[in-house]
Amino acid sequence: MTAMSEAAALGDRLDRLPLSSFHRRLVIALAGMILFEWVETYAFAFVAPALKEQWGLSLSAVALIAGVSQLGAFAGGILGGYLADRVGRRRTMLAFVTVYCAATALCVLVQSPWQLIVVRCAAHFGAQGMAVVAIVVLTEFVPATARGRLQTYKVAVGSLGIPIAAWAGYFLVPQWTWGWRLVFGLGLFGVVFAWMIRRWVPESPRWLASRGEFAQADEIVRSIERQCGTDPRTVPAAEPTGPAPPVPAPPASAPARPRMAELLVGPDRRRFLVVATMWVSGLLAYSTYNTWTPTLLSETGLDLDDTLLLSAALATAAPLGALVAVPLIDRWDRRRTQLVLGILTAATLLLFGLVRAPAAVLVLGCVVSLLFQMAVPFLQVYSAEVFPTRIRALGSGTANALSRIFNFAAPMLVAAVFSGLGYTAVFTFLAVLSLVGGCVAIAFGPGTTGLSLEAATTPNDSRTAEEPVLS
Repeated sequence: MTAMSEAAALGDRLDRLPLSSFHRRLVIALAGMILFEWVETYAFAFVAPALKEQWGLSLSAVALIAGVSQLGAFAGGILGGYLADRVGRRRTMLAFVTVYCAATALCVLVQSPWQLIVVRCAAHFGAQGMAVVAIVVLTEFVPATARGRLQTYKVAVGSLGIPIAAWAGYFLVPQWTWGWRLVFGLGLFGVVFAWMIRRWVPESPRWLASRGEFAQADEIVRSIERQCGTDPRTVPAAEPTGPAPPVPAPPASAPARPRMAELLVGPDRRRFLVVATMWVSGLLAYSTYNTWTPTLLSETGLDLDDTLLLSAALATAAPLGALVAVPLIDRWDRRRTQLVLGILTAATLLLFGLVRAPAAVLVLGCVVSLLFQMAVPFLQVYSAEVFPTRIRALGSGTANALSRIFNFAAPMLVAAVFSGLGYTAVFTFLAVLSLVGGCVAIAFGPGTTGLSLEAATTPNDSRTAEEPVLS
């Protein structure tokens, strides 16, 4: 049996397992860590109006703090992806979780805007490195027919961090001058789930197989099979999930480590460019909306209490969006669903930018939050399943990280658009961005829905036009 056929056999064993307590623990550990990562990430959006008043910050200074944090996320995304492919998923994730927890503790203690910039940059570095590996880990362990669904459950739990940060901002920030420190401190509860990751999440057998460590990979798969109550000799064969991948002989001199150049040349270049465009446009619109809406609403004349209340209500719709996506994500071609979500989001953003009445802002804003959050799991799972195991974390992590560079410039751009063209122009800009990802995926991206990872990552441009879709 060749190395590639042995790796495919391990993947097939993982794909035909029934969902079990192992998969539930995996989702709980990763989702809980993501929840508190999102609390920390979005906390600044809900404390920014108070810091603006307490520290006398200008809108440009708020933009600088928000923008520089994205540099940390950029570095974390690339380094996390590289190390996950180089030294292992589990070891890399635990290292970045440690950085995140330490930086979150320091966020509570800062005394000046410059200190906040430094520690927020470090927190985003750790959070992003952990997040990109978590997406890959869940993708590699879950059977093909449930891959999107479990990723969506993870996003649904993780997105609770947005309303937690929002309501904490509403109840804590106006009460005490130091209330914003308590909001930042909520991220420290992520330590509990870091312990769960250490205890419950093994190394990825697919990664081990890509490194030629088949004995250890087989041992982990056997352990998972026992937890699922199955025996590899008696588990029924998996239903076909697409054309069987070819099994060529491994190259004589395979690279010892993942290389960034592999994303820019060869068969994976097109996939990387598609995924990078989807991440840049999607995350730019999503993050700008979540980060800037409270501040922009306050600039239109709403007082701090009303702004925080409306923002908290809008954030509450986010987890509902992920739950709505659960029955959709594995049913139809992910690319087409992403396009439909983009069209609906763009139309709602245009309306949101035209209204000022609190009731209309609340209704339309909740719809936008719901639609954005529906799109997140589609993007996460798609970006991980299009790359081969050897560069999966590097490819998806780098694409994600590139969006952070654009997010670094986005706060200054939003401030300039708002100052020069007004409130409505900002949301028109976000509406255009919302359309880009789905259009690019439909036009150039490979189909992956329902396919095994081994089949989904087989270079075959003919699958771009038509894909098997689960009924």
